[in-house]
Amino acid sequence: MTFDAEWSALRTESAQRVDMRLNGIPAEPGSPKGPSQADLAVNDDDLGAIGHDAYELRTRLSKDGDHARPTTFDAAIALTNGNFESGSGLLKVHDRWQTHLKTLLDACAQISNHLDYSKASHHKDDVQIVGDLLSVSKLNEYLK
Repeated sequence: MTFDAEWSALRTESAQRVDMRLNGIPAEPGSPKGPSQADLAVNDDDLGAIGHDAYELRTRLSKDGDHARPTTFDAAIALTNGNFESGSGLLKVHDRWQTHLKTLLDACAQISNHLDYSKASHHKDDVQIVGDLLSVSKLNEYLK
């Protein structure tokens, strides 16, 4: 076999191996799902919509959830000053509501921020993968 014939055969064999790796990986023995049956998909539009809803909920909740705070506090103080035992109970309700409201506001903010981070992270990963595959496809062109 001549050098040119051997070199051509090796390039063809190498190109087939690279193409196979780029197209997918074989399923593991006993695995019910192969690589083409992925069950996780991320859509930036969906993440953005949910994140936006969480942000809007937090904005509305911070305003509407605080609506009765001053009146409730004033009533609790007035009842306490009037020697009513319900004044201290109403103050506890006021304080507990404030604690739960802050917890809920923090949860909405975390959801919104996490989804924004997820979108950015997935976009960054996609850019890197495209760059990596582009460099491999250039190598693949040279091997043909």
